[in-house]
Formats: sequence, C-alpha cells, structure tokens
Amino acid sequence: MAHAAGRAVGHVLPRSPAEALEPQRPPEPPAQEEHDEDPHPFLRMFDGLFNFVFILLCMAVTVFYFIRVEFDRPGPLEVSTVLVVPKGESTTAIADRLAAGGVITDRRIFLTSIFYFMHLKGQGSLKAGEYQFDKHASMREVLDTLVEGKSIQYRVTFPEGWTSRQIIERLASNPELDGPVPEVPAEGSLLPDTYSFGSKDTRQDIVQRMEVAQQKFLAEVWEARDPDIMVKTPAEAVILASIVEKETGVAEERPHIASVFHNRLRKRMRLQSDPTIIYGIFGGMRDHPITQEELARENPYNTYKIDGLPPTPIGNPGRAAIEAVLKPAKTKDLYFVADGTGGHVFAATLAQHNSNVVKWRKIEREIRARQAAEAAAAAAAAELGALLPEGEVGLAEAGGPIPMPRRNPVR
Repeated sequence: MAHAAGRAVGHVLPRSPAEALEPQRPPEPPAQEEHDEDPHPFLRMFDGLFNFVFILLCMAVTVFYFIRVEFDRPGPLEVSTVLVVPKGESTTAIADRLAAGGVITDRRIFLTSIFYFMHLKGQGSLKAGEYQFDKHASMREVLDTLVEGKSIQYRVTFPEGWTSRQIIERLASNPELDGPVPEVPAEGSLLPDTYSFGSKDTRQDIVQRMEVAQQKFLAEVWEARDPDIMVKTPAEAVILASIVEKETGVAEERPHIASVFHNRLRKRMRLQSDPTIIYGIFGGMRDHPITQEELARENPYNTYKIDGLPPTPIGNPGRAAIEAVLKPAKTKDLYFVADGTGGHVFAATLAQHNSNVVKWRKIEREIRARQAAEAAAAAAAAELGALLPEGEVGLAEAGGPIPMPRRNPVR
C-alpha cells in the first residue's frame, strides 16, 4: 500500500536504504534557445529611417489624394456670382477674397494648388479683372478662370423701382442671354442693380442672382433697423420701400418721405399714395396724373381707400429706399407735395399742406402753359418749314440768330 501511495503522488522510490539517505537532485533546467547577435547600430538606424520614410510617404500620398479630391469637388456657390480681383493684389489676398465671397471652401487647399501649378510647374499666373464664376464651380475651374484672365464682357441694368414684369421683359430682350424667359417673380423679390454676366449665364441665372442679392441685403439691413419703425417684418419693409421708391426721384428725400409714411401709420392715417393707385389699375406700367375717377376705384392697392399697407410691393425697391424705410428721418411731417423742381415740400399740419398745394397748383398751371406754348411754337415752325420753297431753310436751320426768352427760375 505504501508503494502504491508513493506512485500515486508521483515520487520515485529509492533502490536501496543508502540511496534513500542522499538528497534528491533538482531537475535540469530546460535548454534555452540561442539568441541572435545584436544588429549593428547603423542597421538599426537604417531600419528606423526606412520605417519613417515609409510612413511619411503614406501620409504624403493620403494628403495629395485628399487635396486632389477637394480641388475637383463641386464648389459651394448655389448661383453664379461675379467677383472683382483688383490689380496688384497678392495671391493670399485673392484666396481670402474668394473664400469670403463663398466661391471656394478652403483657402489653404487653394493656395497649395496655386503653389503646385504656378511655382512648381510654372503654369501661368493669376490676373486681375472682373470674373464670373458658375454655380458649383470647383477650385480647379476657379483657378483656370483666374489664370486665363477671361473677364466679364456683358452687363444688364435694372432701374430701381421697376416691376418684376419690366425686369423679365428686359431679360427677354437681351440677345447675349440664353435660356427660356422665366416666370415673373414675386413683386419686390428682386434687387435692382447692374449685373455682370458671362457667356454661360442664362436668364434664369440672372433672376436667381437678383433674388439672392435681395435676400442677403435685406437680412443685413434688417438687423440694423431703428427699433421704433412701423413695419414689423422684412416683407412689410419692402412694401413700404417700394412706395417710397415711386414717390421721389431725389435720393436725399427718401428718408424724409419714409418718415412721413411712418408718421401716418403711427397715427393710423391712410397713406394716400398715388403710385399705389397706378399699380392697382395698370400694374405699375403707366405714369400719369391721377384722376378723380381713379381715386374712387375700389382695389386692394388704393391707399386712399384701404388702411395700412397694400398687400404686396408695387415694384422692386433699391437699396437706398429700403435703408430709408428701416432708418427714416426723425420728423413730425404728415404731408408732402411736389415743389416744381422734382422734389417735394413737407408739412406737419393740414393747413400748412393746403397752402403748399395752392402754390403747387399755380406752378403746375405755369408748367402746362409753357408746355402748350412750346408745342404751339414747334407746330408753327413745322408748318412754316412745309410752306418754304424747296431748297430754302428757315433761320433756325441756317444758324441765324434767334432770340431766346429769359425765364426766371422757379423758386
């Protein structure tokens, strides 16, 4: 049983009593694998340098691929735009200008591309000029445009106060523009100005640029508006600005005209603006003195009959008219009437206004009498020319002296 127990626990039994007195020897340690000799320090350095160069090369390829993809990616422009590159401006300043104008997304990639193409490969230089960039133009297309120097050659102008229909008609008649004639946009949604365009622009592109320009400008000036004005939304500001635009052709008068309308709205007085009647009857396409019959007509734009603002603008106001509405002059005037010189005379009371109207009626009669006399003189001259024998000319045609009447200026 003892031998069996010894085998059970894994002990080796001695062969003799003397051997049992000797201590057991520990087992031999396992044989260790032989290590290679340490490489030479130069080899270790070369191995590390190779790894560094390999990692650096992989990073360079990754960066180059990223720049290449971004360089050819469609740009951020939602509509075509025009940008002026001044003469003598540095490459960095041009990149900043393009980024600020929303033409490119990353100025660093653009500058890197300029360095590669122009300094390393020697492919041209950036040229000053006025350029049109198509919507979604990539940075490659932007760079090609600046290097080729193909400046804008076409422009179209839309006067302030024009209706949307008048603007579309001008676009339709422009031979340099392609594409179908767009539908007439909402009144007041376009910003009148002179717009440059390139050979790839369509009529719809110009309309989109005018709409974006109006939205951007209105958002900027609305934030800086006077707090006590009587228009509560940007849409109402455009409606009132369109009326101010039509009421005067004198730029300095716009804030004063706007002040009169704000004062009337504040006192819940009707605006009583003649241009709104013309728009309601003729769509703003006619300009003539208002008749009593037209004053009495019922329509949503007759501000002699309705309270407050008309339902829509009566044209597309320019920047100055919108700014005048949002920052009107500080006056107590409630009335104005023409003064015979193209401007107006203002009044804070009805009695003063009635006196100004009497003066205007007198000036108006004088103007009509003068126009009638000039028309009669022209007709008489034409009749005299028809009676002269063939080959003879009158004094005016022969360059003879014709005394001109001396007129006192209207004061």
